Amino acid sequence: MNTIRLTMGQALIHFIANQYIERDGLEQRFVAGVWGIFGHGNLAGIGQALEEYGSDLKMPHYRPQNEQGMVHVAAAFAKHQNRLQTYACAASIGPGSLNMVTGAALATINRLPVLLLPSDYFANHLPDPVLQQMEHPLERDSSANDAFRPVSRYFDRISRPEQIISSLPEAFRILTDPSETGAVTLSLCEDVQTEAYDYPLEFFAKRVWRVRRPVAEPELIARACELIRAAKNPLIVAGGGVTYSGANTELEQLVSHTGIAVSETQASKGMLPWNHAQNVGVVGTLGSTAANKLARDADLIVAIGTRLADFPTASKSAFQNPNVQFIGINVCAMDAHKQNALPVVGDAKRTLKTLLELLKDHKTSSEYQKNITDLKLEWDKIVNDLRTVKDPNNLAQAEVIGMVNDVAGGHGVVICAAGSMPGDLPKLWRSTDPKSYHLEYGFSCMGYEIPAAIGVKLAEPTRDVFVMVGDGSYLMMNSEIVTAVQEGLKPIVIVVDNHGFQSIHSLQRSQGSPTFGLELRYREENSRYDGPFIAVDYAMHGQAMGARAWTAHTESEFKAALLEAKKSDRIAVIHVFVDPEKRVGGFESWWDAPPAEVSGQKGVQEARAEYEEKIKKQRSYLKVTE
Repeated sequence: MNTIRLTMGQALIHFIANQYIERDGLEQRFVAGVWGIFGHGNLAGIGQALEEYGSDLKMPHYRPQNEQGMVHVAAAFAKHQNRLQTYACAASIGPGSLNMVTGAALATINRLPVLLLPSDYFANHLPDPVLQQMEHPLERDSSANDAFRPVSRYFDRISRPEQIISSLPEAFRILTDPSETGAVTLSLCEDVQTEAYDYPLEFFAKRVWRVRRPVAEPELIARACELIRAAKNPLIVAGGGVTYSGANTELEQLVSHTGIAVSETQASKGMLPWNHAQNVGVVGTLGSTAANKLARDADLIVAIGTRLADFPTASKSAFQNPNVQFIGINVCAMDAHKQNALPVVGDAKRTLKTLLELLKDHKTSSEYQKNITDLKLEWDKIVNDLRTVKDPNNLAQAEVIGMVNDVAGGHGVVICAAGSMPGDLPKLWRSTDPKSYHLEYGFSCMGYEIPAAIGVKLAEPTRDVFVMVGDGSYLMMNSEIVTAVQEGLKPIVIVVDNHGFQSIHSLQRSQGSPTFGLELRYREENSRYDGPFIAVDYAMHGQAMGARAWTAHTESEFKAALLEAKKSDRIAVIHVFVDPEKRVGGFESWWDAPPAEVSGQKGVQEARAEYEEKIKKQRSYLKVTE
């Protein structure tokens, strides 16, 4: 057998450089590069391998400012690439590696492939405890990296150099599987990264991983068609799986032909243009009046490529028809079975194509169609009003979103993850392109936004990218502005200044509690944060890190800044002030967030009483759809 002598770190880089992915005839390298911060745990291993072989293998190295941030970059890149490409992320032992745990959870929850390479203790245990190693008095093989286990789809600790021969193929099987994918973690012992082994040359041969497109059982598809034909008020809830499978065209053809209404989730918004006749907007807690009224009365929910989490289902209060039934179309069997649905386990693109063929003679009623049209008109008027500037000298967040959307058009990408804007954007942002709306709302991770812009820009450099981030989230992870500067990437970051965590502040007050600990204020003598707002100059801060920057207090200042930012030669930061009390309300929706059951505060008591009335609308969908 022909072999080549390499260190484990060198062998790993050679292997990932030769892994390719193919779907529908499109073939490309799966790992586009390696993000890494080097320390004593990986400098002589993965770091040395990238320095010596990276150029020859066309495996570039990117240097971030924060380990969590680089995982967000990789996840956003994978999301924008429909999970057909990703990055590897390498970190040194201890705090560097543990900084990636949050990013691992985000990737796994959102079903996004990311390869994580944290460094670990010495496998030979000779220098124990090595610097930054965690010790356990009873478990000698315990490590801080064990924290990756519950947030990874696959985990292995590499304690021998030849171990990667069996571990790496399994890791890539998981990464490239549409139902299994998420964070894959290979914990690399520090000494083993530098140990040499005679690896078989066959191990480094080009391998093409073909993305599965499983076909659902014909009996189940036939039954799904029967249910659709019998339904008087059907509603499709389409999730991110529709976009990831590239099924947008098939969905549009099906609903245009049958007239069935389509509601969106955060992960699928933009899959149909906002003004498509059958697109009724986002459903559930963050939804439109159109989608939520249709959901309330629907006798059949066709859930396609969605996890049916608590927001789309309004904490299981959205679907109130006592006879409602569910069809679950999903490549993941677990998701297809949710709500005791008829489980149609299969690829969304292929399943929708088959449904269209079988339903070519089916059309919903004219009464149903008129209801959709009327509800859309009603909702469009509400959105138009929310986006219209009322006082040019005292802006609302909704108005800022509208102005950004006008400049971005339906093609520019908006990025957000946490705070009050993920509640406003699904209602107000008007997309005409499947990749124009990029919300991370599976984990809703503060700090995702700016690293995500880097990931999207790397995936599609020519597309305009607009980061919508609140001041609270901006303060958590802004250092990747420096990374954007060093990489020559030019997203536009809009820092919406509402003086703190106003999203959770609103929830706090809705639960009857007085203001406590959420706004960005000075501490007073009563030991509470009741003092004046702290003035932070976010434009000057962005400028200090190398960005172009503007501050806007008024409509005219903000519009001017947006136009200047679009012409910027580097990343741009716009600091815009909004009135924190000008909020966008809920529309025919609810979210289960319980107030304290016992309290001496009257406001909390009243909120609890209201909550106990609301939870009466929650349902457990126990009837099995057959």
